[in-house]
Amino acid sequence: MPIQLECDLNLPSVPLRQPWRQCVGSCHAPTALRADWQAQLRQAREDLGFEYVRFHGILSDDMGTLICQDNKFLYSFFNTDQVFDYLLSIGMRPIVELSFMPTALSSGGETVFHYRANITPPRNMADWSALIHKLVSHWVQRYGVEEVSRWYFEVWNEPNLPAFWTGGQQAYFDLYEASANAIKGVDAALRVGGPATAQNAWLDEFMQFCRERKLPVDFVSTHFYPTDAFGEIGADTLTQLEHAPLDVMRERALAARDRAQALPLLYTEWNITSNPRDPLHDSSFAAALAVRIAMSVDDIVDAYSYWTFSDIFEENYFPSQPFHGGFGLLNLHGIKKPIYKAFELMAALGDRHYPIAQTHGTVMLWVGEQSYNAIETHVLCINQAMPRHAIATEDIALCLHNQPGQRARAVTIKSINADNCNPALLWQQMGSPEYLSAAEITELQQSTELLETQASFETQGKQTLLSFQAAPQSVTFLRIEWEHQDHDVQSESASSEPADTSAAASLALQSAERLV
Repeated sequence: MPIQLECDLNLPSVPLRQPWRQCVGSCHAPTALRADWQAQLRQAREDLGFEYVRFHGILSDDMGTLICQDNKFLYSFFNTDQVFDYLLSIGMRPIVELSFMPTALSSGGETVFHYRANITPPRNMADWSALIHKLVSHWVQRYGVEEVSRWYFEVWNEPNLPAFWTGGQQAYFDLYEASANAIKGVDAALRVGGPATAQNAWLDEFMQFCRERKLPVDFVSTHFYPTDAFGEIGADTLTQLEHAPLDVMRERALAARDRAQALPLLYTEWNITSNPRDPLHDSSFAAALAVRIAMSVDDIVDAYSYWTFSDIFEENYFPSQPFHGGFGLLNLHGIKKPIYKAFELMAALGDRHYPIAQTHGTVMLWVGEQSYNAIETHVLCINQAMPRHAIATEDIALCLHNQPGQRARAVTIKSINADNCNPALLWQQMGSPEYLSAAEITELQQSTELLETQASFETQGKQTLLSFQAAPQSVTFLRIEWEHQDHDVQSESASSEPADTSAAASLALQSAERLV
């Protein structure tokens, strides 16, 4: 029996804000000086419309921002300028994560990651304030306050985790106070925020501290991954996801929104897992789950920064294997993973959508349009379940109630699943070569193209009836092209295999509330 869904195109549409396009994450700042990193970011910007990028380490020693030589501080902002010059040249901006601690200012030797980023508080807070003031003043002088006021200055990264900050909560609050005052001391129009914590932590305490000290907070930022929802130490990713509620990312975003109140809410990291080497990242599972997550928070957050856009990433070590389960939307060679293509389909859905009542356990569906394009309607559908939960291929019957004079001229369909857009599988079939030839790269790139085929549909009076299948762990996209006429549409089939949609046509639209 098909899953029967119904959508009335005559009801008011709801804006699609697409906060996932606001920002995307990257490895630490030095990778932004690489030509291949820059080429991949440019492509992601052009394809997906990312506005900002965020990365660690703009202050770390390997950027040369501040060193101590002969007992004197030496400042060099050349490398930071090279990075930000490039971002502006492609129409992007930074979310400037103020981290990690320059060794010259550090109070200890504790570090994190392969590149040994110092995670200790400053030995002297006045020296930290001077660094932030000098650096931000330099950027305002170079780029102008009008430009820099559109950036976001985020203080540190995940200070609630000892792996990233040894000072504890109060020392972080002191760091935020010094940083915020230094930034606002350059110009009050500049934006500063935090606490940039993992797992929604410290939001209440941070807001209370800022109120008590009358500190500026222009935005609230935090992080959450679905694997955070099942926090048993030592649990593997599959077990974490198995026990993660499907709505956990929306519920955490709602909780953060309550704490942020009217302030912009930025999730400056998320992914389907927090494991930097997880085969799921290269699969259609990641594509379907990412769509579920991103669409679920569309009406809540102001930025939702996927971690990361590229597998050019060296927190543990720099990899050479083309598909190693890295965080990236793109692999080392710029080959689009299934999740990249899913983001393309989300972008194509439109800037508004029509609410649908739906309660199926694995299937979710959205009907959207672009405001500037009156001749197309789009359908985005996922069939997704967490690991070790039941899932099967589903037949779907969708009844669209047309607007006056609307008649479907053509319907096309394309899908991401285990058999379509799976370059990691093709790479395995090649014998899993660690180093790819130019011909192999080309073949893998070609395998990511989504074939668009004609879909089955039927016109009955003022309704368009669509039927299609959704494979397990898949993303499916339908494009309906309309022709407009002044008379009623007579019952007419546009397919040799009409859908079983009698039940769908008889369903009453149950709610205008968007269910996620």
